[in-house]
Amino acid sequence: MRRLTLRFIFAILALLTLSRLGLAFWMWDRVQAAGGLGPLLFGGLRIDVCLLSMVIALPAVFSPWFGHRPLAARITAWWFRVWWMLYVLLEVSTPQFIAEYDTRPNRLYFIYLLNPKEVGSMLWQGYKGVLLAAFVVLVIAAWLAVKLFPTRVRDPFMAWWKRPVASFVILALVFLGARGTLEHRPLNPAKVAFSSDAMVNSLALNSLYSVFDAAYRMRDERSSASMYPKMDEDEMNAIVRQEAGMSGPPMDPSLPSLHEQKATVRRDKPLNVVIILQESLGAQYVGSLGGRDLTPNIDRLGKEGWMFHRAYATGTRSVRGIEAVTAGFLPSVADAVVKLPRSQTGFFTLAQLLGKHGYRSRFVYGGESHFDNMRAFFLGNGFDEIVDRPKFVNPVFEGSWGASDEDMFNQVDRLLRADGDKPVFTLAFSVTNHSPWEYPEGRIQPVGDPASVDNTVRYADWALGQFFDKARKAPYWDNTVFLVIADHDSRVYGSIPVPVRHFQIPALILGAGIAPRQDQRLVSQIDMAPTLLSLIGLDNVNPMLGVDLTQRDPNRAMMQYGDNFGYLEGDQLLVLEPSKQPRQFRYEAAPVGRDEVYAPVEPADPKLTQEALAHALWASWAYREEKYRLP
Repeated sequence: MRRLTLRFIFAILALLTLSRLGLAFWMWDRVQAAGGLGPLLFGGLRIDVCLLSMVIALPAVFSPWFGHRPLAARITAWWFRVWWMLYVLLEVSTPQFIAEYDTRPNRLYFIYLLNPKEVGSMLWQGYKGVLLAAFVVLVIAAWLAVKLFPTRVRDPFMAWWKRPVASFVILALVFLGARGTLEHRPLNPAKVAFSSDAMVNSLALNSLYSVFDAAYRMRDERSSASMYPKMDEDEMNAIVRQEAGMSGPPMDPSLPSLHEQKATVRRDKPLNVVIILQESLGAQYVGSLGGRDLTPNIDRLGKEGWMFHRAYATGTRSVRGIEAVTAGFLPSVADAVVKLPRSQTGFFTLAQLLGKHGYRSRFVYGGESHFDNMRAFFLGNGFDEIVDRPKFVNPVFEGSWGASDEDMFNQVDRLLRADGDKPVFTLAFSVTNHSPWEYPEGRIQPVGDPASVDNTVRYADWALGQFFDKARKAPYWDNTVFLVIADHDSRVYGSIPVPVRHFQIPALILGAGIAPRQDQRLVSQIDMAPTLLSLIGLDNVNPMLGVDLTQRDPNRAMMQYGDNFGYLEGDQLLVLEPSKQPRQFRYEAAPVGRDEVYAPVEPADPKLTQEALAHALWASWAYREEKYRLP
């Protein structure tokens, strides 16, 4: 057992060091800018020793007593073989995960494992070469496991009086190794973070540790209060209410954000609402927003409706976008409320509010609606109907993630035509613009590799344009307001604590009576729902902190990027990071191809810091205390 343990230690340290070096040289520009290999390798060694100590603890501590016994040696060999394969599997997964999410495997690893059908189909369709290479590496690793950890390696017999002493010494060593420090708090990822580049900091971990750390954090609901400085609840609520334009005492003391909203547009009958949530469509692709000119239809439609040029997503995943657009809820360090247990019923959504005014609400999605818990959340919070892939009529194309965008739009058009005069809210969510970049042939002229994000953006834009060409001629056009908005950018990355450019998204309102307008104001996803309620002519009571853009200019946006919270007010960006002092930057946006400006501002403005902190804390507090609901 002692021999096997030593072999395992040296083998794992060699594996992880080589893997870390390979990743560092792959990302060398960012590693060099962050401080080079020194802190990366030293921090990585500390993390590796920490997890290794936990893995070897049992066989190492008991080796003086049982190392000479054949059965104990056999069990130990298999123990180390399994752990060796886990280490290899996670390291093999790492390059593709970094390419996709700009970090080592984390809690998303678990989230996707909960949806094996969709994820497996995506991997098979788009990453056959990667899967084949990974399979070859794993086969070699399995062969090495047998060679490195044979079942017949036994330790020499140890005298009785030496055994307790040896066990005690080994236990002390593995305890110190696992704790990683003699300081008050044990080693954690923050201890080895050495730069403002979150991806480079993640390289100092190993992927198995990163996944286990994510699992540990998922054992309970993460709270912003445990990550950021404290603030009195009354002060927090006073700030967020003031910034949302609420004055006077709350309408209901038990629901601090509840307020009455008077629509600025008066109508004989409130209009219908259609929200089209576009998958992964960042502003970087939209020519009229300074992007790469891949969306001629959005650019065309933007001239015909109310186009927002500086709209920002609240996060980097679809459920965060859903949370912001359909519930107007602020982002937090926790998962989006779509997936959290306390928000599965009784949580405020636009559908819940509209249902109280006689609307019927539905969710239309080309994939399987159980993905990311969307079905349960929607049905538990005001939606009456789910129309997902099994209910689609004769789809023309199905990819890994479901029916194509044109199939989704055909389904929406069919449903809207059948509604007649009934008040309806429709949320439609596209799927095509997602790896492995699949779409029907003959719709667009691909440029370069057909299976690329650029070409799926072109196809998604084509499908959107086709839908609105039909919708303008349909009977429902004159009684419907449409919002076209992205859930998030396709990939968010960068060496800065909150890469603002990759939160900018297209947002466009058009339909019945919407005058053309080019809006240069700074706005957020959370402002869209209150604005829609005003445009359709519906007086209401709601708890949303977003701004009705027909009445006020918010001049702020909020962005959650991993554990970092960004609060952008005008050209000032305040960033909150766990266990660090708030940082402020003067931010200047720039078109794709030019560098943005992040000029440090010292010291950070106390008022702006308090505003940012109040908003960063509020979402976790409102969720935990169940304050985001209708009375």
